[in-house]
Amino acid sequence: MVQIGSAPFTYDARNDWEQLPDGMTLHETAGVAVDGQDRVYLLTRNTDNPMVVLERDGTFVQAFGQGVFTPRAHAVRVAPDGFVWGVDDGANIITKWTQQGELIMTIGTPGESAGRFSGLPFNRPTDVAVSPVDGSLYISDGYGNARVHKYTPDGQFVFSWGEPGIGAGQFMVPHNIAFNASGDLLYVADREAHRVQVFDTTGKHVTTWHDIHRPCGLAVGVDGNVYVGEQRVGNFMVDALNLGHAVSVFSPGGKLVARLGAPAEGEGPGEFIAPHSVAVDSVGSIYVGEVSYTESGRHLDPPRALKSVKKLARLG
Repeated sequence: MVQIGSAPFTYDARNDWEQLPDGMTLHETAGVAVDGQDRVYLLTRNTDNPMVVLERDGTFVQAFGQGVFTPRAHAVRVAPDGFVWGVDDGANIITKWTQQGELIMTIGTPGESAGRFSGLPFNRPTDVAVSPVDGSLYISDGYGNARVHKYTPDGQFVFSWGEPGIGAGQFMVPHNIAFNASGDLLYVADREAHRVQVFDTTGKHVTTWHDIHRPCGLAVGVDGNVYVGEQRVGNFMVDALNLGHAVSVFSPGGKLVARLGAPAEGEGPGEFIAPHSVAVDSVGSIYVGEVSYTESGRHLDPPRALKSVKKLARLG
């Protein structure tokens, strides 16, 4: 066992948790989510098996989504009602699935995008949050739009907010989005501005959290704390220590209460390369999906896939 963190945030870092069928690979894991039964959904960038479902102990359940997701599959969320939502910034779509893998809704037109920074949906969307109050959808339209869109549960557009910039309510890549437990606040990981912005459900800016390095994955645990994956620095400072490749835990009010990871990036237990997505199960264990090939593996000679999913089993 490799133990990381300090009480009360201590974990067994499990590198070989997932049990995949012979021949199945992930390539890299852009998204991760858990459902009400603590099943884990991995949104991979292997188009042969885009959505991989595992039990909490890593046992393989099923795979689905072939032919729908592109190599730019980006995020997965399991809504309070149990439906599974996928976000693909390459196809510019948000999709709704049953837990059995049946596609039942698509928002956006596959392969079509709005004008860059037009404010219209979508130009490379990044994530979706589903309200625990009324099922409304909030979609971060991140790489080409600096925008958040609200939709009704049946996929009808309601309103948007945001524009490029570093001021309150502006964005430099709104990368992930999540509700607090009561459904009255939205946390938005504003990646390139190195901050998390907090909004109410009308889009009104409430507060901003700083001292976060390139926040990517963002999830709210059953404890109410906010778990944030901090991505590595760009390649021009790839050998710098303490810049990204970490998972940080913040109180609901924005106080840093734990930071998990090693000073340098790596594939070993307790190390990270590019945490892109985070999920927390009912017992407080953390699942981390990494875009480790995009950020590191493709630059190796020869290029190779790197470890892209890790479990931190909660101990304390």
